[in-house]
This record gives sequence, C-alpha cells and structure tokens, in this order.
Amino acid sequence: MNAQTTQKDTTEKVDEAVTGVTNWWNNPDTHEMFIERPLKILLILVVALILSWLARGIIRRATRHGIERTPLLSTAAEDTPQYRAQEARRQQRMKTLGNVGRSVAAIVIWTWAALAVLDQLGVNVAPLIASAGVVGVAIGFGAQSLVKDFFSGMFILIENQFGVGDTIQVGDVVGDVEEMSLRITTIRDIDGALWHVRNGDIDLVGNHSARFSTARLQIPVSLMANPDKVSRVIEDAATAACQDPEVRDLVMGTPQMLGPSEFNPTYVSFRLAVQTMPGEQWTVARHMNHRILAALHQENVVLTPMDSVLVQNMENNG
Repeated sequence: MNAQTTQKDTTEKVDEAVTGVTNWWNNPDTHEMFIERPLKILLILVVALILSWLARGIIRRATRHGIERTPLLSTAAEDTPQYRAQEARRQQRMKTLGNVGRSVAAIVIWTWAALAVLDQLGVNVAPLIASAGVVGVAIGFGAQSLVKDFFSGMFILIENQFGVGDTIQVGDVVGDVEEMSLRITTIRDIDGALWHVRNGDIDLVGNHSARFSTARLQIPVSLMANPDKVSRVIEDAATAACQDPEVRDLVMGTPQMLGPSEFNPTYVSFRLAVQTMPGEQWTVARHMNHRILAALHQENVVLTPMDSVLVQNMENNG
C-alpha cells in the first residue's frame, strides 16, 4: 500500500513538473524572451553588418569612380605638368572625402543598431535619446570651438579650398599641407616646423597651389643704365632661363616684361612676371634671378651708384 502511494505521488509530481515546464514553454513571454528577442537582435546585427558593408562599398565605388573620372582633354593636354598636378590634387581630395563618408556612415549605422538592441533587451531608449539630446546641447555649449572645427573642416573639404600637398598661407604661417582631418590641418613651413592649425581658426587662407602661381621679379639697376637695353637684356635672359631643363616643366607661360615699376634716388626697379606651376613660383624666381644677374653683368649694365661713378670716370679718362 505504501509502495503504491509513493509511486502515485511520484507520478503526480512528475506530471506536475512536466505540466509546469510545458506551461512555461508555451507561455508567450518565454517565447519572446528566448526565441523572438534573440532572433530580432541577431537580425538587427545582420542588417547593421549588411548596411555597413553596402555603405562602404557604395562610398568606395563612388570614390573610385570620382578618381577615375577625368575631363575630356586631348592627349597633349593630359601630358602637361599642370594637368598632372591638378589631377593629383583632385584625387587626394576624393580619397579624403571617401574616408570621411565611411566614418560618418559607420557611426550612424552602429548607433541605430545599438539603440535597437537595447530596445529589444527591454531598455527604454526614449529617455536615453532625450538624455543624449540634452547632453548634446550641453556639449554644444561647452565645446563650441570643437563643433566649429568639425564644421569648418567639412566645408573646407566640400568647397575644395585646399588639400594635402598644397602650399597655403594661414596667418603668418606659409607651408605645405601634410595632413588634414575634420578638426586639424597640419602645415610644414619652410624652416621645417610643423604647425597644427585648428580648422575653426582658419578665417582667411591663401592657396598657392590652386591652378597656377605667378613668379614676380623686381630687378634693381642704376638710374644711369639705359632702360631700353635693361628691358631687352632682362627679358631675353628670362626667356632663355625658362627653357632650362631645371625649370622648363615648372613654367606655364612666357615671361612678361612690365617695365620700370619703382623709382628710388639710387636705382630704378624693373618688374618681370611669369606664370608657373602651383607653388613653384619661388623655385622659378630664384633660377631666373641667377640667369638675369649673370646676363646683366655680361652686358655691362650699370647696377649700383658705385658702378655709375666708375663708368663716368672711365668715360672721362677715355
């Protein structure tokens, strides 16, 4: 009798346990907790991965298309140094924009994925979003300069004001742009110093590498020199200098003699100008100054007041 009772109690307990497990498994909350939510979270992560992959692919394809797309020019035009310099600058700008686009897309996609996962875990994301808005406003007021830097950097890239490799002037700093980000522009000046300039502080910038530059020369000679002879010697020497292998590929036009531009009690200054490759005006000017000075000495052009005295003495003694 006791054995039968014990067996019956055991059977009832097993039945109760099975019934409890069955009821727990059939409970909609259990299905939602262990099946629906994990599947939804997995689906969210898969969708985020797919969107991130698609965004990177689209941006990469658009960047590559932008780099490979070239204006319809003749073969001769494409072989010029001017075209190659501008093309390299354009390609660098497209790569920078592509990197920024991929970063922005990743931030947006994974922020959405994180909020969606938290929502599936039962976390009320509405207060988080509201708090993020409040924190964003607080950060906006507390870090206005940082926000200004980012927006300024974005517009510098979009408007193509300058790019990596360009020679620019920001305030008193003149140098080559070595690196650009949305917040900082890094400039290497002529003395080798590396300047880190916040984009929000760039109110006025001069780009010496946009399309072309101009080499302007001021050649001082004595007031006793023949102006017609001086103009001819300077122009001929400058034209010959532009054909030298050292600077031939850096010059975009023929030198223009602008004539006397400044009178002084002891000398008169002749001005000469020539278009050069972007940022190469100083190299061309130094080479032309060397050739012009040698030509003036060769033609016995009077350069200083002391030369004038010597010439007069020679004429008087002659």
